[in-house]
Amino acid sequence: MASAGNATDYRTIRDRVFAAIWDELDPLAEQIENEEHIPREKVWPILRDCGAFGLLVPSEYGGYGLTIGQYLPIIAEFAKVQGGIRALVHVHNSFAHALSEIGDPAQKDAVLSGAATGERSLAFALTEPEHGTGADLGTTARREGTHYVLNGTKWLITNSDFASHFMVMAKTSATEVSALLVERDTPGFRIEPLPETMGCKGGEHGRLTFTEARVPVSALIGGEGQGQEHLERALEISRVLVAASSLGTAERALELSVQRANERVTFGKPIAQRQAVQRYVAEMAMDVYALRGMLADAAAKWDAGRRIPAEASMCKQFGLEAVGRVTDRALLVHGGIGYTRQFPIERLYRDARLNWLEEGSPTIQYMVAAREILAGYRFDDAFGGPVDA
Repeated sequence: MASAGNATDYRTIRDRVFAAIWDELDPLAEQIENEEHIPREKVWPILRDCGAFGLLVPSEYGGYGLTIGQYLPIIAEFAKVQGGIRALVHVHNSFAHALSEIGDPAQKDAVLSGAATGERSLAFALTEPEHGTGADLGTTARREGTHYVLNGTKWLITNSDFASHFMVMAKTSATEVSALLVERDTPGFRIEPLPETMGCKGGEHGRLTFTEARVPVSALIGGEGQGQEHLERALEISRVLVAASSLGTAERALELSVQRANERVTFGKPIAQRQAVQRYVAEMAMDVYALRGMLADAAAKWDAGRRIPAEASMCKQFGLEAVGRVTDRALLVHGGIGYTRQFPIERLYRDARLNWLEEGSPTIQYMVAAREILAGYRFDDAFGGPVDA
């Protein structure tokens, strides 16, 4: 698989993926929604052939190795069609990217060598049914000689139905959280499906149970007690990717609303000529425009090697609020027929609600953003920067 070494290469990659999204994946949306299942025999070859599995996989492991700035428009485009496929591609690429940054050579070889084709994939196991996501985790990993022994339960783990490996966050002491790379077929590790979700149909979010599951010490990612650090870095950029997903859904809802407003005629003229509808459309466009600018800024900073905790949380939170407003207004533009499955706005409305929950709740985003701002964060973006004469 060629890397995106220049603008021409990138455009070729992007256009190939976009074509697969609209020509091959979008026609499967109705089937997936009806069956609440992603047909792997149809979807996997499409994702593999267009290169979607390898978008953020480094080129030395057969992927494209895209920058975040290059990747965001692509994951946004996935968010315009069936949400379960978007979630699948997002998690696969997001945590392949994370492992490429924090894993050791052996761990990268174990997962990334087959990630670009979808043969291998990494899921992220953090959320628990009875505990939070920090120092109060219930899953434990005790050291016994050359192994760690895992006990505990995770749930709502995306891609649990096919992931070959799991990045499991567990307590290695009373106060320390560590990250461990766990293979799917590890004895004592059980995976079960959970009930289907409101939106993003077909994307599996399963329950993981560890009962005296033994993994070698080499499964430790980084050092003991570094799990929180790894978690923060992985979630930081993943929040930006979720915000890009919000953008894609919002853009599609706006596109469909403009189309509906121009086609729907009442009292002898299109509803697009009515001020109430014009206001809805303008408000939707403002949210889209603002989110595009926020994402461009966050991506540029990350690709320049900077940490972006404040920007990531602000992008994620504004994105979910924006797509909420946009899909609300899109439903109003469509009227009662938009509440039926005749129009895709109904699906977009449901799919958008997952963004409230991915990579931390709104409360977490407010907390992180406020922490950074109160500690002295200053805005540093293109506004007010040098302007060419």
